[in-house]
Amino acid sequence: MDVLIKIAQIIDPGPGVPRVQADSSDIQTILQIVFTITGALSVLIISIAGFTYTRSAGEPGKTAKAKDTIIYAIVGLLVSIFAVTIVSFVLDKTT
Repeated sequence: MDVLIKIAQIIDPGPGVPRVQADSSDIQTILQIVFTITGALSVLIISIAGFTYTRSAGEPGKTAKAKDTIIYAIVGLLVSIFAVTIVSFVLDKTT
């Protein structure tokens, strides 16, 4: 029961507590910046892993590590793209 009271206080802390007034355009701008940085980092990691792959000289360990890094970075890039799409869709529906 104490946990529910604490959660309720977090959600609605009571009078006198300052609140941030942000509309959907502010939230969308902040999230676009975050997703742009995430996408740029994914592209940078893909580039670095590609360079590592070409420099691996056929060593199985380095080649496998570079391939895994490229796959993970592509998955991260796809998640970032889908997140932008979902957030834009949801914020457009709420306005």
